[in-house]
Amino acid sequence: MQALHAGAEEDSKEQVAIEFRELQMGEDGTAFKTLNEEWITRYFVLEKKDRETLGDPENAILRKGGKIFLVESGGQTVGCVALIPMGESVYELSKMAVSPAMRGQGIGRKLLLHAIAQAKALGAASLFLGSNSVLKNAVHLYEEVGFKHVPPERLPEMHYARADVFMEMGL
Repeated sequence: MQALHAGAEEDSKEQVAIEFRELQMGEDGTAFKTLNEEWITRYFVLEKKDRETLGDPENAILRKGGKIFLVESGGQTVGCVALIPMGESVYELSKMAVSPAMRGQGIGRKLLLHAIAQAKALGAASLFLGSNSVLKNAVHLYEEVGFKHVPPERLPEMHYARADVFMEMGL
């Protein structure tokens, strides 16, 4: 596990110790499901693809050669993100979430940078994602780390009706 400290924010919250770990085959994926269902149902509705992926991350992601990274703090899982292989060294960055109680502490940025580094280590040539313009903070974070807006037809097909922002990053 890799330990990092989320930086103190302007409201001078205490620094929070976090660790990254990879979800392994056979492990309980409940935290991955719960974290994602929280943000999805807060802004949207769970779609068929969400239920398939979150209900069986082992078959939907891990058995396809994908990775799920979890962020832990104080013995609890407080964030997650998935890298899903889409062929020819292209990965989808998907299902990124941070617990509402832990937002605003830099954890999302650290998680995103960790996922990008892991994608490079896997030999990915590019990453892509679909998001929604309602999620302004997330879209801004993706832009800040180097994702570029692209037309949806430039990317592999996405199965989310809510996606209206499409981005990619060369690695």
